[in-house]
Formats: sequence, structure tokens, C-alpha cells
Amino acid sequence: MSQEIRVWHYGLMAERWAEFLHDTPELSFLKAEIDRHGQPVLDLACGAGRLLLPLRSAGMDIDGCDLSADMLAQCQRLAQEQGLTVELHQAPMHDFHLPRRYRTIYLIGSFGLAGSRQRDLETLRRCYQHLEPGGALVFNIQAEYTSPDTWDRWLTEQAGSLPEPWPTEGRARTASDASEHHAYFRLISMDPLEQTYERQVRLEKWQRGELVDRQELSLRGQMYLKNEVLWMLELAGFGDVELHGDYTPHPASAESDELVFTAIRQE
Repeated sequence: MSQEIRVWHYGLMAERWAEFLHDTPELSFLKAEIDRHGQPVLDLACGAGRLLLPLRSAGMDIDGCDLSADMLAQCQRLAQEQGLTVELHQAPMHDFHLPRRYRTIYLIGSFGLAGSRQRDLETLRRCYQHLEPGGALVFNIQAEYTSPDTWDRWLTEQAGSLPEPWPTEGRARTASDASEHHAYFRLISMDPLEQTYERQVRLEKWQRGELVDRQELSLRGQMYLKNEVLWMLELAGFGDVELHGDYTPHPASAESDELVFTAIRQE
């Protein structure tokens, strides 16, 4: 299995995140977890600061780390525009070495993107090493089985339908500088035996009716179910683990779309 990290958080995609993707449905849950477990905080795979910047604005002692220099540049730009100072580090999530330890580390929407299951396990180990005793790692996985469209892709009879054709219409948005951004997404492959997938995006940027930039990028990830993740957390050294559903205080159930793990480093 390839060890290559393949993510699409560069160039026009980094611009797209910084300009348009500001929703923070996870924020209240994360604030509650940080209140429980303490600061300083590390936003691992922080991207353009979607969650980091609101928490920094609230006065929290928080650092960011991401693989993509483009994402970090966007995060720094947005922080400056908001009058915030942020400490950012560029490193892959499975191989980061930061100068301090944290009471809370969170990894939202990115677990499974390190390139392999071994690297995902190493990500958990790196987080354990960067936590103070009693500190917490908070991260999520998507429950594939709650989406019929996604779960059907696990069926062998669906294999012949991939790769999907490009959609005829993209997701169009207008930026603050009046440029138009179009995004076309498709699924390239799904391997239920290896529990991996690959997606592709075509991005276009238009100004005054003219195409000024166009990029095609791919993202490859691992798919997980609950018990495999619990086993990986045990291998990484974590003790107590809580499992919540959909960023609520309630325990996860079979109906939860997002499974949110809070894993504690032993005292």
C-alpha cells in the first residue's frame, strides 16, 4: 500500500477554505473539552484556521500545525486581518516535533489522511507524546454507514461505476474580490477490502468572465470503524476513551454521523 500523502489542501483549495469555509459546528463541543482538559491547545491539521482563529480570538493559548504551507499562509493572513497573533508550524501529522506539550490536542476532519494506517497510528502516538499527563486528544471519524450513498459504494457491484464522471455543474461561489470560484468533485476509487478511497477535485477561478487559474488535485484517505480506532488508541498508549456522537455531550449511537473520540493520556 502506498505511503504517499495525497491531500488537496493547496493552491486554489487553500484559497477556497480561507474565503468560504467558515462554519464551525464543532466549536462549542471543542470549547467544552478545552474547559475540561485545559490549555495550551494544539490544532493539528489546522488548515486556514477555521477553528483555530475563533478559539484564539476567545483568548485561548493555542498553536496550529499543518502539512500545507499554503493553508498556513492563509491562516496567518486571516489572523493578521483579525489582529491576532498565532504560532504556526508546518509538519505532517504523523511526524511533528513541537517545542512544548499540550493539555488538549484536537484533530478535526483529517484523521485518516496521513497516507497509510501505520502513519495514522503514528499520528496518535505523536499526539500522545505531545500531551501533558492527564491531557486529552479529541478527534473524529465519519460513520460511513449512516449515508446510503456512501455505504452503497462499499458494495462490489458498485466497483464498475468508478471513477465517477466529472459533474456538469460545479459548486460556484463569489469571493470578496468578486472573483468566481468553481469546484467539481468526484470519487475516483473505493477499496472496501483495504478500506481506502480517493477523491478528485477540479478547481477554477474566474475574473471578469475569464479563466485565470485551474487546478486538479486528489485526496486519498483511510476509512475506519469504531473498534479499530479504539484498538489503535490502545496501541498508542491512551487509557480512558470517551465516545460522543455528532459533537454533542451524548454518547455515540448507531445513528451518529460523526464519532468523536476523547482519549486521555494517563497521569
